[in-house]
Amino acid sequence: MITPVTETTTSHRPHDVPDLTVAHAITPFHLGHVPVRGRLITLGPLAGAILSRHDELPEPVRLLGGQALALVAAMATALKFKGSFSLQVKGDGPVSLFLADCTDTGELRFTARMAEDYTLPLPNDASGLLGKGYMAFTVDQGPDTDRYQGIVGLEGPNLASMAEHYFQTSEQHDCAIHLFSRHTEAGWQAGALVLERLPDSTPIAGNDDHKPSDATIQDLWETACTFGQTLTADELFDPGLAPTTLINRLFGTLGVELAPARPLSFGCRCSRARLQGVLERFNKDDLDHMAQDGVISMECHFCNTAFTFNRDNLPDSAEKGDAGAS
Repeated sequence: MITPVTETTTSHRPHDVPDLTVAHAITPFHLGHVPVRGRLITLGPLAGAILSRHDELPEPVRLLGGQALALVAAMATALKFKGSFSLQVKGDGPVSLFLADCTDTGELRFTARMAEDYTLPLPNDASGLLGKGYMAFTVDQGPDTDRYQGIVGLEGPNLASMAEHYFQTSEQHDCAIHLFSRHTEAGWQAGALVLERLPDSTPIAGNDDHKPSDATIQDLWETACTFGQTLTADELFDPGLAPTTLINRLFGTLGVELAPARPLSFGCRCSRARLQGVLERFNKDDLDHMAQDGVISMECHFCNTAFTFNRDNLPDSAEKGDAGAS
């Protein structure tokens, strides 16, 4: 089901950026017989709406972008916060910068930058595209709060294993992450299945009076992971297979407890008014230097929208000091 974003959230959106929300993109669930919570993510038409804005990127990079969008959606919606949750990767591979983020309300965006010396053909795996470097997960709740950031080196052949390594080493938290992205004749598709092991003290249905042994809990976790590994892209992207049906098909013997579905939307936060506000903080000399034939051009790298401003229509801020350095 696709529903429009409310007008109050998109009144300054560039006219050619899709105003799109997928109402049931995230299906959270718990397994009552196992100390596990999970999320099933299906981006639907959002995958194409976001990734098609980056046709300048080679297809393997956009495929990785689809996986990253599903990953940050799964991670952000597991947290209680106000702000944005971002994944940033910097490496020495063909992709020099890779960034995806999701707000607490489910607004997604993505961008990537290619190294100046990259050559074709590109590798198809994340380790080959990103090379050696680091992965950072950041929770940003605004200027009045401290940012939380965890950083770890890139380990593993794909983005899912890199993220699992992060949670195991930085958070001491077991996760099973399955990421899917593909480009078909029908367009872009992206999604994820994420399982998280809850603390062993979490109550298990039917065992209120007897805590299972550590070995039993480990076996239950491994069983849930094994079931999750059977999920295929064809199942996840089957329009005739509801997420709730798929979750019950995978984990029905483990006591599925479904939570209300949550939306995802196209979340680029650029606007002409916001960028003009940035320019108005620069002094006269800086504005004159940025202008070409009397026009200053700015581009949003998340939605690839170009904005132009007439230099004569921008007030000088020399009396405010050199704001361009702030």
